[in-house]
Amino acid sequence: MTDDLNEQPESAEGGYRIERAVVSAVHDAIEAMDAAAIDAALDPLHPADIADLLEQISSGERRALLGLWSMGIDGEILSELDENLREEVIGYLPEGVLSEAVREMDSDDVVDLVEDMEDDQQEKILGALEDADRVAVERALSYPEYSAGRLMQRELVVAPEHWTVGETIDFLRREDDLPEQFYHVILVDPGYHPTGYITLGKLLGSPRATKLTSIKEDSFRTIPVTQPEEEVAYAFNQYHLISAPVVDEDERLVGVITIDDAMVVLDEEAEEDILRLAGVSGEERLSDRTLETVRQRLPWLGVNLFTAILASLVISQFEEVLTQIVALAVLMPIVASMGGNAGTQSLTVAVRAIATRDLTGSNMWRVVRRETVAGLLNGLIFAVIMGVVGVVWFGTPMLGAVIAVAMVINLVVAALAGILIPVGLEKLGIDPALASGAFVTTVTDVVGFFAFLGLATLVLV
Repeated sequence: MTDDLNEQPESAEGGYRIERAVVSAVHDAIEAMDAAAIDAALDPLHPADIADLLEQISSGERRALLGLWSMGIDGEILSELDENLREEVIGYLPEGVLSEAVREMDSDDVVDLVEDMEDDQQEKILGALEDADRVAVERALSYPEYSAGRLMQRELVVAPEHWTVGETIDFLRREDDLPEQFYHVILVDPGYHPTGYITLGKLLGSPRATKLTSIKEDSFRTIPVTQPEEEVAYAFNQYHLISAPVVDEDERLVGVITIDDAMVVLDEEAEEDILRLAGVSGEERLSDRTLETVRQRLPWLGVNLFTAILASLVISQFEEVLTQIVALAVLMPIVASMGGNAGTQSLTVAVRAIATRDLTGSNMWRVVRRETVAGLLNGLIFAVIMGVVGVVWFGTPMLGAVIAVAMVINLVVAALAGILIPVGLEKLGIDPALASGAFVTTVTDVVGFFAFLGLATLVLV
């Protein structure tokens, strides 16, 4: 079994086979209460893989595994765990194991661990820290949620701006408390204001007599401690930053944000947008209990029910024409479905462009024109197709003309709604990813049914 686990799979399929084998081995070991087998299955795994495995098994199995595993949870595994599971796992850990795990974590990971916990559990975690680390974490918790102050870590490397390369290297060699990983040496003036930074490669590649100020990086920029974390992630992505110093209201250095933390925010934002476009809470996880899943999904299913009732009300206004021409009931869903798909395409592009700040006031009308023309051209193409289908299927040329015109109208409206609705919601301070889908669906259904049935009433009855 151990040899299989150490294999490097040559394909995605091979990777999935090994993952299933590990989960199966853990299941069997838990059932047999075999601590040695659990050790053999988990020891070769990366902390992120162990966190994934803990999320895949049931709550009872997690508790049994943590009681049997001799190595136990460490700080790296805790930081990789989904936040919805951390409190549960922490509740299973003996106080000594928890204290050891927390002390291994960087300050930003500890903040991420405790910020959503109840007060009693927060105190349990903070009590495991050294006094200096506890003060740092409590200070970070005083900053607004989802701000740079919550994201930053206090572990950093600082050098006075008047030092030389040689002085800095000598300092690094004799310093016992350096961060485990760091990318820059941050330069500060006598007031502890950051004035630049130097990459380790540039530092090690320069002569000892070189002044630090002469090899500063052009990419240097500071992050205000209260800046929202999505803006921090955007800056890292936009300016290709590796790390950035964080400053308080007096421009004094208080911490540093590294690229791994910024990328986590970007991933979370993208994942949240994808889930919300489907009307699912960004906080929902596979490990959630059934009732929690129902609670999170119920509101937007209710919104969808309301929009469906609106569309049905529109249809009910044309009950008489539907009873006279049954073919309308057959073709009616096609118009609405095409409009809904076209609207979703425009909506997805718009929401992503808003999130990445590619869609702005300066280019919005150009994008609106593009989407309108694209909707018109697509509408004309499918209008011809459905016009022919209507004639061939039902032998009524005017019916083909009606569905063709309705198709053009709905696809143009769908393209406009897919852009204008998320932009409008964003202007109102409402998350466009969360609310746009229901509004766009309502518009395309109502317009599609009204255009098709209204034209049929005017032309065919």
